[in-house]
Amino acid sequence: MQFNLYATFRLLAKTKTVSIDLPGGTTVRQAVNEMIEHLPALRPHWMDESGELYAHVHIFIDGQDAQNLEQGLDTPLQTNSVLDFFPPVGGGSFLGGT
Repeated sequence: MQFNLYATFRLLAKTKTVSIDLPGGTTVRQAVNEMIEHLPALRPHWMDESGELYAHVHIFIDGQDAQNLEQGLDTPLQTNSVLDFFPPVGGGSFLGGT
C-alpha cells in the first residue's frame, strides 16, 4: 500500500511517500497503526493518549474521504490502495481590497 503525506505530516516524517506491504483486507485503522509503527514521529500528531485517531487527521482512500465511507476506518483495503493523509487546514484572512 502507498501512503502519501501532505503539509506538516510530510515535514514531520521527512518523507512524502511510504510503501508498506500489507495484505488485502487490511482495514484503514490497521494500516494507520502500521504506518505509525513505521514512522513513530507521527503518533502524537495522529493519535490521542487512548490510541484513537484524532478527528483532524483527514484520510483519503483511493481518492475517497474515509469519513464518508460506510465502514469508515474499518473499511477493508486492497493491496494496491493509496492512502493520503492531510493535516487540518487553517483559514487565513483575505487581503483583498474592499
